[in-house]
Amino acid sequence: MVYSSFRAFGSLICRLSNGVYLKPHHSFQSAFLLSGKISSCSWYSDKGVLPLEVQSVRKIWTFSPLCMGRRACKIAGRKTAQDLKKAKLFSKMGKEIVSAVKKGGPSPISNTALAALIEKVKELDIPKDIVERNIKRASEKGQESFIEKIYEVYGYGGVGIIIEVLTDKVNRSVAAVREVVKDCGGKMADPGSIMFKFRRARVANVKVTDVDRDQLLTIALDAGAEDIIEPSMYEYDTEPDSSESRVYKVVSSAENYPVILSKLEEEGIKFEPDNGSELLPTTPIEVDDEAMELNKELMSKLLELDDVDAVYTDQKY
Repeated sequence: MVYSSFRAFGSLICRLSNGVYLKPHHSFQSAFLLSGKISSCSWYSDKGVLPLEVQSVRKIWTFSPLCMGRRACKIAGRKTAQDLKKAKLFSKMGKEIVSAVKKGGPSPISNTALAALIEKVKELDIPKDIVERNIKRASEKGQESFIEKIYEVYGYGGVGIIIEVLTDKVNRSVAAVREVVKDCGGKMADPGSIMFKFRRARVANVKVTDVDRDQLLTIALDAGAEDIIEPSMYEYDTEPDSSESRVYKVVSSAENYPVILSKLEEEGIKFEPDNGSELLPTTPIEVDDEAMELNKELMSKLLELDDVDAVYTDQKY
């Protein structure tokens, strides 16, 4: 009787103070003791009861666990995409530096191509050690010059995909691209069969959070911009902070590009320049949700390849 009452009282106290406890996986019964100060354990051992210090219990929390949720996942996804974009830019500039050094030597004084790349690195705010590391890399034994290649791919729903590659091993890069395209259900296209759907232009990217739309339109068009491409609002990306990753694309010819950048800078508008040029679709293609997701997966896998520097599509978002 005493033993049963003792167990019930201890269980009630623990439920009220610490949540709900489950019985441990022991062959004996456990009791919840209010104090760890016990003069002798012999009586408790005879009754199949152990002091609190040697008991093993499992706790069930009575409140819900903390979940990150879909919003946090979207933020993490955008950050990953931004980090990948930055890594690709660093990689491309490094490979261009290696090629320039191979052709004209490591001195920017005598090598005008290298000097131009160094200025470009400064504009893009790329760490100085990227330049130094790749100049040293160019002098290493066995390091070959990088060759630019373009591959064209048919995606789902009639979508065209352009893949820009800068590689020192063409056979390696084409094999890797073909493997990804095949695994993701795409199809390699003949040279020129998709490229005509795109035009090459210089682009300045301006975050929607950094400028008023009407102000940007007025300033850029007055400076000679050819077009302002507004970002699409994805139906699954309607969080207030999603605007952080959305940009206006100020499109310009190569000749007028420096003028537009100077005007934006003069007006105090923050922008991100392109890394040479971008391919823009002349007529974007609209596809269903399933095709859109499959194409996005294909492009994501392609961008994971070390030799791939950029992937463009005429898919409408």
